[in-house]
Amino acid sequence: MAQPPILSLEGMALQQGGNWLFGGPDHEPLDLHIGPRDRLALIGRNGVGKTTLFRMIDGQVETDAGTRKIKPHAKIVLLEQDPDLTDHATLMDWALSGENAPQEHEVEAIAGQLGIDMSRETKGASGGEKRRAAIARALAQEPDLLLMDEPTNHLDLGAIDWLESWLERYRGAFVVISHDRTFLKRLTRATIWLDRGNLRRKEVGFGGYEAWEEQVYAEEARAAEKLDAKLKLEAHWLERGVTARRKRNQGRLEKLWQMRAQRASMISAAGTAKLKLATEEEFKSKSVIVADKITKSYGDRTIIKPFSLRIQRGDRIGIVGANGAGKTTLLKMLTGELEPDSGTVEIAKTLTGVMIDQQRQLLTADKTVRQVLAEGGDWIDVRGNRKHVQAYLKDFLFDPKIVDMKVAVLSGGERSRLLLAREFAKASNLLVLDEPTNDLDLETLDLLQEVIADYEGTVLIVSHDRDFLDRTVTITLGLDGTGKVDVVAGGYEDWEKKRQKPVVGKAKSEKAEDKPAPPPPPSKPTKLSYKDQRDYELLPARIEELEAAIARGEEILADPDLYTSDPQRFANVSKGIENARTEKDAAEERWLMLAEQVEAL
Repeated sequence: MAQPPILSLEGMALQQGGNWLFGGPDHEPLDLHIGPRDRLALIGRNGVGKTTLFRMIDGQVETDAGTRKIKPHAKIVLLEQDPDLTDHATLMDWALSGENAPQEHEVEAIAGQLGIDMSRETKGASGGEKRRAAIARALAQEPDLLLMDEPTNHLDLGAIDWLESWLERYRGAFVVISHDRTFLKRLTRATIWLDRGNLRRKEVGFGGYEAWEEQVYAEEARAAEKLDAKLKLEAHWLERGVTARRKRNQGRLEKLWQMRAQRASMISAAGTAKLKLATEEEFKSKSVIVADKITKSYGDRTIIKPFSLRIQRGDRIGIVGANGAGKTTLLKMLTGELEPDSGTVEIAKTLTGVMIDQQRQLLTADKTVRQVLAEGGDWIDVRGNRKHVQAYLKDFLFDPKIVDMKVAVLSGGERSRLLLAREFAKASNLLVLDEPTNDLDLETLDLLQEVIADYEGTVLIVSHDRDFLDRTVTITLGLDGTGKVDVVAGGYEDWEKKRQKPVVGKAKSEKAEDKPAPPPPPSKPTKLSYKDQRDYELLPARIEELEAAIARGEEILADPDLYTSDPQRFANVSKGIENARTEKDAAEERWLMLAEQVEAL
């Protein structure tokens, strides 16, 4: 029998700054019910009110209409993105403050697993330390409902893995706002989507969100065409912008795989090799950064052991590793900002870079968007091409009407997007991105991937966002904290596979470990076997059958009363959808692999 919800919001309406964020004359009143074991992804573009909704759930915001009901004795805890630590001397002082303060020993237990010293003074604490402290404080309160606003921001890969494991064991409910696709796919079981003042819910995890989103926009577009309703033009624009972008990105991903395959054949133990269709001299002429046996130490600690790499024009280099492993140090040496202790770095004289770091340059709050982008004019020079400022705003998912709005009224995510728009307009052939995904919504991440894919220069990216790296980079430099740097053709997942692969045979020498193993030589394409040929011909029809089955299941789950009236059928249909999605993903991957073989014949 279905259990009563932990929390219910019914008929909610909220007005902010003279406009209705939820409810009012333009939107349906907001309703939300959260069950005892819900694992919900809260999705929506920057500025639509996701954080405000969290504060409504937490009881911090008084609404203009509606009721908020909580299960007796239920504890709700909000893990804020930027908690206020002022007026507290240490991280532990802050963690133990407030009405529902946790026990100190429970905070210490979690903090120890996260690797954070809670006696650290708040004034000197880094973003990562504050984030770990906030997580320790939130989890130690043993909430029945945990609200997490960008929990993986400023966390390294080890801390993210730990948090994912904790949440998999967690017996309460949670709602999470995050741009980390891998985190969302692994943990969520249902999705609530905040879109233009309306809240939709679907009993599929984030893995099924994008297909659902496109289905909704396509239906709205068809309805708009049928009714010829001008009020639906925004839906048309969104549908074209989102769906068309994803279709283009499929082509870009295929191009990325090709680039990775080409780069794999070029990487040798010394970080250099020959192209099949290019001489070594031609290969060298395309090089923009050449690192030769560079090292770096601080005191007795070795940060970078002897490391060599030749970076070519057009490479997309990802740098990953735990906090303190040396990612920023390596980045600074490759860009000439920091001298190595030994070895050399040669940088092409023609290289002109743009740097976007995780601190993000501040935008002047009293300036208008037009002043930020076009110095108050109507036109902006975008890497040598003249473009109208309002058209350029649309390229970065802004409503052109905001052109004369003050920066002060934009959300934090919108300001980050505006900064990206300004920086990407500058003429450059080297783009350096240090944690670029912080504070960005999912659609902006799609846009950022698109812009990077179209960028004609070289890109260096430091990031903990696993999915972003898998979709973006051609080479990954993986730092394990010992000073060793792995050079892997591919993204984060490729580096993980290399780390997990057991070493066969006798132990390697220290000198051998310093160099990445060369990839096996590419094999000549062979004719498809009978089974492969059959799969290549029949899989497209099977994929269509699975898509139809998923659509039928989703139509059944769309009945809002099904969960209460027939929970067993609800569970069976949900499981059927999950199985169909798993089979469909596997079928698509197999068909793509076979298609590549066919093209190579």
